[in-house]
Amino acid sequence: MTTKELGDLGELKAQEFLRQKGFQITDTNYRFNRNEIDIIYSLPGKVVFVEVKTRQTAEIGPPWKSVTRHKQRQIIKCAHQYIVSRDLDIEAQFDIISIVHNRHGTFIEHIEEAFYPRL
Repeated sequence: MTTKELGDLGELKAQEFLRQKGFQITDTNYRFNRNEIDIIYSLPGKVVFVEVKTRQTAEIGPPWKSVTRHKQRQIIKCAHQYIVSRDLDIEAQFDIISIVHNRHGTFIEHIEEAFYPRL
């Protein structure tokens, strides 16, 4: 399985996971410039932006650890554009879904409010 195929599979599994938790996904793969937000869903009074990280192993650490401060800034910029382009007056929340998928199974960790925009 290529890295792209694994990433696409992870995003589909994350969407299924969120739907099973009762969340309604409003958008996927939202792009602004070269940045992308994998999944967007709504909560009362909030729009939630989700970064999905999928790996075949957690030997070098859990997948969520690869969401660096630089990556967080890219996601925040993209989220800002999403909110502005839709003229939303709503709070933003940033989650990470960390997935390890291999022959032993699929292990999903949903980290809500994983990071916050900094001024």
